[in-house]
Amino acid sequence: MGKIIQFLEGLGESLGRLVGWFTLAMVILTLAVVLLRYVFSTGATAMQETALYLHGAVFTLAAGFTLKREAHVRVDVFYRQFSERTRHWVDFVGTLVFLLPLCGAIFYFCLDYVLRSWRIHEASIEAGGLPFVYLQKTLLLGLCISLIIQGLCELYRHGKALFGKEAC
Repeated sequence: MGKIIQFLEGLGESLGRLVGWFTLAMVILTLAVVLLRYVFSTGATAMQETALYLHGAVFTLAAGFTLKREAHVRVDVFYRQFSERTRHWVDFVGTLVFLLPLCGAIFYFCLDYVLRSWRIHEASIEAGGLPFVYLQKTLLLGLCISLIIQGLCELYRHGKALFGKEAC
């Protein structure tokens, strides 16, 4: 089981690093759009939409990576004062009761929405826009998948800390 967890966490780590490069691409694209608009008085709808797609990808696909790094916003008025064991319990129960069911529900309710978009190959309504709206919508499922995978890894890690090797 440990090898599978290592593989999945490595996959999430690689995805997080890749998505980090999307931020640089967003900055470059946005700079190009601004220069085209204000220096050359021309628009670039496809470039603007590409920057928006990248922005969406950064937030959705990096969610699991962010969870692994414990970098999500947390109200830890009490959490930081808890013992390590209590923190493991809070994280274990929170993942089991909140994170995984919520991600499952989001996946379930978004699946038909995404599939309909794929069926019609939904495209941008903007003139000169990208014909890949269905890919953007698929990021919703990517969000769920990345969080579910990392959530399972977190369950394993916290479960191992709480119950020992034999229990996991």
